[in-house]
Amino acid sequence: MLLCTALPVATDRLRINAEIRAQELRVIGASGENLGILALSAALAAAKQAGLDLIEISPTATPPVAKIADYGKFEYERSKKEKAVKSKVKVSETKEVQIKVGTGDHDMLLKAKKAAEWLAEGHRVRAELFLKGRYKGMDEQFLKERLTKFLERIPYAYKLAEPIGRSPKGFAGVIERDLVAQQKREKSKLHHENQ
Repeated sequence: MLLCTALPVATDRLRINAEIRAQELRVIGASGENLGILALSAALAAAKQAGLDLIEISPTATPPVAKIADYGKFEYERSKKEKAVKSKVKVSETKEVQIKVGTGDHDMLLKAKKAAEWLAEGHRVRAELFLKGRYKGMDEQFLKERLTKFLERIPYAYKLAEPIGRSPKGFAGVIERDLVAQQKREKSKLHHENQ
């Protein structure tokens, strides 16, 4: 016979009113004023008198901090702040561009432009020189130079995040944007255009 025991589910829901367990609380009034440290019963009475809820906003503080406020409005404001923070976080990923020893100049230029777009968006770019067959036996220095020449074609300022080295498919290096160098590059370009 199997017994299923429910594990406590972690939730970020705050305790309100009768759910609060602490006997003493530091209470913040409805207008943001500090009411000081009150017994739970006194804090609940103050919230009831104001016609609002007592919300435990910082349960780990000593003593825990509670606020007198409208719970629905408080949760709405809190979710708005969380959404604003999430929207500001930019997700960066590593994009990959692959060239071969025989890749032509035009194709290299197109791939370099695509890498520049990714850098401008804030992504890292992993540039890989793919080797197969007899190319694996070529001079290492020549292969590294080939990849370096490709990187030099990228029309966006970057810095090496991981230096060029052996990879399972050949040689690879990871670059990321260098905002300071890019701003200098753009200023210099504008200066030359204005002359």
